[in-house]
Amino acid sequence: MSNRCSRPHALSLLAVLVSIAGCAGELEAPMDGGAHADAAGADAAAGMDTGTPPDAAPSVDTGVPTDASEADGATTEDAATGTDAGTDAAVAMDAGAPGPGTTIAGCRIYPLDNAWNQDVRTLSHHPREAAIRAMMNPTRALHPDWGNRSVDHYGIPWSTGTGAPPLVMEWTTSYGATESDPLACTGSGGAFCYPIPMSAPIEGGSGAGTGDDRHVLYIDTAGAPDDCTLYELYNAQNFVPGGHWVASNGAIFHLGSNALRPEGWTSADAAGLPVLPGLVRVDEVLAGEITHAIRFTMQRTAQSYVHPATHAAGRTGTDLPPMGLRLRLRADYPLTGLTASGRVIVVAMQRYGLLLADNGSDWYVTGDSDDRWDAIIDDVIGDLGAIHGSDFEILDTGAFLPM
Repeated sequence: MSNRCSRPHALSLLAVLVSIAGCAGELEAPMDGGAHADAAGADAAAGMDTGTPPDAAPSVDTGVPTDASEADGATTEDAATGTDAGTDAAVAMDAGAPGPGTTIAGCRIYPLDNAWNQDVRTLSHHPREAAIRAMMNPTRALHPDWGNRSVDHYGIPWSTGTGAPPLVMEWTTSYGATESDPLACTGSGGAFCYPIPMSAPIEGGSGAGTGDDRHVLYIDTAGAPDDCTLYELYNAQNFVPGGHWVASNGAIFHLGSNALRPEGWTSADAAGLPVLPGLVRVDEVLAGEITHAIRFTMQRTAQSYVHPATHAAGRTGTDLPPMGLRLRLRADYPLTGLTASGRVIVVAMQRYGLLLADNGSDWYVTGDSDDRWDAIIDDVIGDLGAIHGSDFEILDTGAFLPM
């Protein structure tokens, strides 16, 4: 597993200095560039909206490890048993109040009472809050892991559409065949055929290293507004026209349901969570409101998880944070002096909080890849760089389940 700290944005001196400071003490891997091939024609044929630019950014996530190779051992967090595979999330965890919900390309991103959409301002603190927070590098500042695509190739891309033909999936890992959602091919094509267009953007673009995260996030809008389907791939390789998708694993999320993935299953995130619902999207910030929890990463996590997560990829340690841990920015964090863009994100952190989704650099929050970030990224970096891990409260949303 790598643990890459992103390069400074090629913008102002403030952005460079804050980004470099945030990376202190971490090893930085080289970033692969390269332009993504123009896929406009293929997008039109498949009815695909590439509202997020085709060139995406390598994020700091360390990806989805196998269950055995990267775990130091299981914790003994809580002696609770998880719910059966596919059960509703509400039975597995303490719920916040339903929020107004989020919509992308006419598709509702989960029901209003889904964990991603819940207003968590009234949820209780975890009884071991102080001990867990002490293990989370609390003096570290937040870092926004997103930005433009034309120069820096930051953020994770996403696309939408419908009508794409199902394409055969080839898995490159042992858990690809055992923890990816099946969708049978017609004829004798096998158990895995996903209708993801061949032109769907890959994180990092075509020049990203073959071992990078290389996420693919695609919403099939058939069934809008309430029954769209999200397809996500981890470590997807460049698509060869006329070929098929090659990736480490894949996950299918039915956005009209609160059902969790089977217990112990990973996804394109180590937590078994979807990636797209937790991204900070530039269209939300420009519109003035984020109405969902935000995805973030930590370098050291427990070998346990709390719902809505279903998977862990950590190490032994009772007070290490588990995958799926819910945090909330303290209510008295001052909003005065924040820029308009920073305020949108800060208020969302107070209302909907953060969800620990993957192993990666401490306190990196993830967003999409879009050139529109250029105009506001300095404001965001400055505002989030003033927030530290110690400013967050750790919430009690359910039992920590050993992996």
